[in-house]
Amino acid sequence: MYSGSSDGESHDTCTQRRIPPASSMLWVRNLRRYIGSGAGLGSEALMELETKRILLEIFKDKQQKSQEAGTIPSFYKKAFQRLAKCRFLKKQSDLLLNSDDLAAMWNCLRENCVIDDGTGAEKMNYEDFCHIASVCTEQIGPKCRRFFSPSNFMKFEKDEAGRIAILPFYLYVMRTVSLTQARIDMSELDEDSDGFLQSQEMESYISGLIPNLAQLRDMPDAFTNTYCRIASQKFFFFCDPHRRGKACIKKILLSNCLQELMELHQESEEEVTDTEQAENWFSLTSAQRICDMFLALDKDCSGSLSKQELKEYADGTLTEIFIERVFDEHVRRGKSGSGNSREMDFDSFLDFVLALENKDTPEGLTYLFRCLDLQGRGFLTTADIHSLFRDVHQKWIEGGNYELCIEDVRDEIWDMVKPSDPLKITLDDLLGCKQGGTVASMLIDVRGFWAHDNRENLLQEEEEPPEEESQ
Repeated sequence: MYSGSSDGESHDTCTQRRIPPASSMLWVRNLRRYIGSGAGLGSEALMELETKRILLEIFKDKQQKSQEAGTIPSFYKKAFQRLAKCRFLKKQSDLLLNSDDLAAMWNCLRENCVIDDGTGAEKMNYEDFCHIASVCTEQIGPKCRRFFSPSNFMKFEKDEAGRIAILPFYLYVMRTVSLTQARIDMSELDEDSDGFLQSQEMESYISGLIPNLAQLRDMPDAFTNTYCRIASQKFFFFCDPHRRGKACIKKILLSNCLQELMELHQESEEEVTDTEQAENWFSLTSAQRICDMFLALDKDCSGSLSKQELKEYADGTLTEIFIERVFDEHVRRGKSGSGNSREMDFDSFLDFVLALENKDTPEGLTYLFRCLDLQGRGFLTTADIHSLFRDVHQKWIEGGNYELCIEDVRDEIWDMVKPSDPLKITLDDLLGCKQGGTVASMLIDVRGFWAHDNRENLLQEEEEPPEEESQ
């Protein structure tokens, strides 16, 4: 659904421009000298491409940047800053352990550890730890030394003999290397170097990962842009809570989203079940499901969803008042400004699905609470609960279920949440009671209320072992 764009300049325009003065040409030569071998962006090809782009921008500059001798134009300073950043990131990347280094470290750990007689686990004490550090430094080089510090040894759980298991230590090394490489890759895409990624930059990062993720290698080329858009939106849903259009790189690295994405490194043949693929937002199965869902709801093929179309989501079990509130709180008005022009675009739909599928998370519950807060006061009263559940009750009766009292459900919700103020329920109350997702489901989805009402039977069915087939 995304289409890339590229800018080009004709040669005729370039030839008509004035040749830069001698001082400008000196800075161009300095730029070339600074670039060195041209490996600053992680590869010679990328660095050469970046250099040509910067030099082209310099020659395309229409104004005289400086007439005073020795004064550095601000444009050239920015060019130097970008090139310095490229060289710095390349240097940091060279300090990382590669796959061969990690394999060599694992061999060193296994060859110099001891076997625990009781558990059979491979362990090492501090003397072994220091010896392995020396062996690894000889075989790999000094870049592995930082992992073998006394403080790192103290981070791991020790047995009675003061030994730590080698597997958790090795996994720590692998995760550190992986996160550092991800930080470098994201920083390369951070055009303004502010520590945040915009949506296009995040999509570029994900696109670069696809060839290295085993479960995504067979993705059709025509679906790649749509997949990157779907995957990127989850990062922004969880890492950009204020919807500023940019996500902090540090927050991305520490989020569960990145870990979930990296799970796709696992080969599909290694017993990755269909259920596991469907539950992973970043799997190809999940992305295609979400895309197909949107296309099925978009009856008029307009590329956006009206309220009437969104009502068909989840077989029409969501209440009408909830759909109205979703559009009030999370869907931007159309350019014409009229109420009828407001429709939900694909990005808003992705947020909608993420909120419903992650109701127990602070981000998902925050999204839903804004819809439940009918008066926009920051809390729910008994009148709000009554108004919200009235639609659920109507769908419940239309489904042929037994009659129930709305006041009884309201009291049950109050008992579940136990708000600090007995007269109102806040978002903090829902987050603190650990049942906020269930409460939200009861108020917006008749299927969610049915699941709560039949929770004991459902739990019993999950605990019962499957019956053996008769021979």
